[in-house]
Amino acid sequence: MKLLKKLGNDYATLSLVSGRKVYGERLKKIDGKEYRFWDSYRSKLSAALTLGLNNMHFEEDSTVLYLGAANGTTASHISDLVPKGIVYCVEFSPRAMADLYPLCKKRKNMVPILADANQPIQYAHRIGQVDIVYQDVAQRHQADILIKNAKMFLKPRGWTYLMVKARSIDVSENPNKLFNIIINQLRSTFDTEEKLKLDPYEKDHMCIVSRLRKTIR
Repeated sequence: MKLLKKLGNDYATLSLVSGRKVYGERLKKIDGKEYRFWDSYRSKLSAALTLGLNNMHFEEDSTVLYLGAANGTTASHISDLVPKGIVYCVEFSPRAMADLYPLCKKRKNMVPILADANQPIQYAHRIGQVDIVYQDVAQRHQADILIKNAKMFLKPRGWTYLMVKARSIDVSENPNKLFNIIINQLRSTFDTEEKLKLDPYEKDHMCIVSRLRKTIR
């Protein structure tokens, strides 16, 4: 049973909760199973997939720490991909949490955590070791946030997915220069496996997939 399917030009995930839409996405029954279309204009991970992302390491029993879960659009699709795992959803905005919390109540493998991703000590008591850290936060020190969380929670040789928002770092600087700065900042902690710009779905964004180094400098 495939948890992720390509349907024409689109991707879709096998719904963990049949009959329920999260953000108005299309649903389709295939061989008696319900799939949710994954909108590449609403999800950076879907955009990366559509643009040819090779590194998808979400297994059905993966444990995921999602930093910047917002309203839960992408987190809900990751929830579909890890039906026997868990998705810890860290979000700082009470307004976004108002949408995220009821979504998590409907999905047995999503855990809502209202906290600042820049302060992982705030939620360290709720999270053990994870297989994947996925980060999508609109803060300036995006590399530092990922490194702090990975050092605290990520299993040896675990994977990270960083959605870099260049304009959140410096609105006046060339995005390509900022992407290179981030990649260099990550090198002391991670081996970068893949990087993809997300145009035309997300302007001035890049998806960086990395793996925790065996020896951290």
